Amino acid sequence: MDIAAWLRGLGLEQYESAFRANDVDAQVLPRLTAEDLISIGVTSVGHRRRLLDAIVALGAEAPPATVPIPAVAERRQLTVMFCDLVGSTALSARLDPEDYREVVAAYHRAVADAVRSFDGFVAKYMGDGVSAST
Repeated sequence: MDIAAWLRGLGLEQYESAFRANDVDAQVLPRLTAEDLISIGVTSVGHRRRLLDAIVALGAEAPPATVPIPAVAERRQLTVMFCDLVGSTALSARLDPEDYREVVAAYHRAVADAVRSFDGFVAKYMGDGVSAST
């Protein structure tokens, strides 16, 4: 399918470069959402509605999402943890910023080592906090 010709047929050829720059082709087109169209620069509600209606008219509605179900179900335990350095605000007021940064970095390393020892991983460092899971 020629996306550029399709857009021209709708009178929306001004979006041709946006579709091309975002690799929208015949396989992607049926799955476009209003949010996708906004993100590629289709700011007009009327233009988004025309595009979405034209996609439906092509008979290319998005197929229902299917998730393969394994033959044998498996239940796994997940532990999620958030650690925060207690008293860090008071500590930051007493220490030089570079010294405080070193204390927090040492704390992050200690938490990461402990999490790794349980085959976990650190998802995110947030200030003096650590989000992790195993």
